[in-house]
Amino acid sequence: MRMETTDETLAQAAANGDRESFSLLLTRSYDRLFGLCFRLTGTRSDAEDLTQDICAALPAKLASYKRQARFSTWLYRVAVNAAHDRRRRAATHARAAEGWGDWEVNRVAANKEVQDGIDWLTQAMSSLSPELRDTLALTLEDEMTHREAGEILGVSEGTISWRMAEVKKHLRVMHEEEQKT
Repeated sequence: MRMETTDETLAQAAANGDRESFSLLLTRSYDRLFGLCFRLTGTRSDAEDLTQDICAALPAKLASYKRQARFSTWLYRVAVNAAHDRRRRAATHARAAEGWGDWEVNRVAANKEVQDGIDWLTQAMSSLSPELRDTLALTLEDEMTHREAGEILGVSEGTISWRMAEVKKHLRVMHEEEQKT
């Protein structure tokens, strides 16, 4: 008897919670639905995913089926809408992801620039006298004030300021020499 029942009647029964009707409806419609999904997506894997998504959402969607059209027509409309939604999501994702590549390239370049600066400064510090190197190490990146560095090194705040001026001169000369070569 179930084989003689129309798809429309099965859809109505499935919408009312009849699991057997839903199962039979899917059995009858699955191959045609998959074929349409394949034509809409162009690849087997995408068609499988789309068909699976539609089948998973179908119990909830059946509530909107009003028998104004054949069930197959209604199901195809559901499939086309699902394919459009999938394409929109993919396009949105692609637009959102598009800038991340540039961002990552810029982030890596900025990190390299910072690391290059640290490497240069480390090498440059090795060419300083021990007093100037110690002063720079303590005051680098505002780690300590000149007064605090002076207390640690046992010299006046003015001496620390003078040493920092000497460090800047030395580093400037080093940088200018490197630029010439």
